[in-house]
Amino acid sequence: MIDLNFSFASALVTGGAGFIGSHLVDLLMERGVNVTVLDNLSAGKLENISQWLGNSRFKFIVGDLLNPSDIKRAMEGCEIVFHLAANPDVRRGFVDTKIDYEQNILATYNLLEVMRESERCKSIVFTSSSTVYGEAKKMPTPEDYGPLQPISLYGASKLACEALISGYSHLFGFKSVICRLANIIGSRGRHGVIYDFINKLRANPRTLEVLGDGTQRKSYLHVEDCVKALLVAYEKSGERVEIYNIGSEDAVNVATIARIVIEEMKLKNVEIKYTGGVDGGRGWRGDVKEMLLDVTKIKRLGWKAELNSAGAVRRAARELISEILNRNQ
Repeated sequence: MIDLNFSFASALVTGGAGFIGSHLVDLLMERGVNVTVLDNLSAGKLENISQWLGNSRFKFIVGDLLNPSDIKRAMEGCEIVFHLAANPDVRRGFVDTKIDYEQNILATYNLLEVMRESERCKSIVFTSSSTVYGEAKKMPTPEDYGPLQPISLYGASKLACEALISGYSHLFGFKSVICRLANIIGSRGRHGVIYDFINKLRANPRTLEVLGDGTQRKSYLHVEDCVKALLVAYEKSGERVEIYNIGSEDAVNVATIARIVIEEMKLKNVEIKYTGGVDGGRGWRGDVKEMLLDVTKIKRLGWKAELNSAGAVRRAARELISEILNRNQ
């Protein structure tokens, strides 16, 4: 990854003030790329990219993908789009059924329309999700698994975005890389099981409530491994549309994550209470209970996760505990 030569000098990162987006921005800026970030700051935080404000190679635009004029302004001079902007919370779609349509599908359509009209920007890297597979019967799950039957509106919207990108790419000559991500964790994350556990234990260090039955078992990948994979996938892909799974090669269950977080917070005698969950022990409706991706395809390009799932969880827990404590001092 260190020796990877970029084929582009300027990039637009949608959602670049967010969790994964800001780490990607860091890597691109460190490698000398001219970076424009478009973010409406609904989930992203300005502090995530504050170190680059004022840099001559960096431009930040507060704008929304639901407004095509914002996209056109942000895309000026860019050769590639890293499209990370989306509703980041899978659970929210159960309460607000419109959010995944607007923030994922409609936003992606608007972006693709501006790309279609652009003379220069004809490449896109899209962060999709393992949730497009739904309840996969084959694990590890390869990219050519089917039929794809998402069980959440989030997963459905990501799959719809993949289809739109494929259609636009073949019709209008885009180069597209679709990355189906496992659970990405690490510093600057503001949602997910580790973040939730830390905040629950800060509120009550004696008892930890865990949604579900604790046996939910999934792949977790540290964000630094993730952003490297996005760049390797783009630079080494050859087809007009390529799809890659990105994740670790093992999985860890929620009960283990709870123990790791308790250890990293240096707490003793914590009672773990499982809610039992819904639909067979899930944390919530639409929660995929088991997920493990087959990452053979991306590994063939020379990428490999530096941390396994448990290692990523432990590192992420340390990072998030430090950040939360620093914010509250």
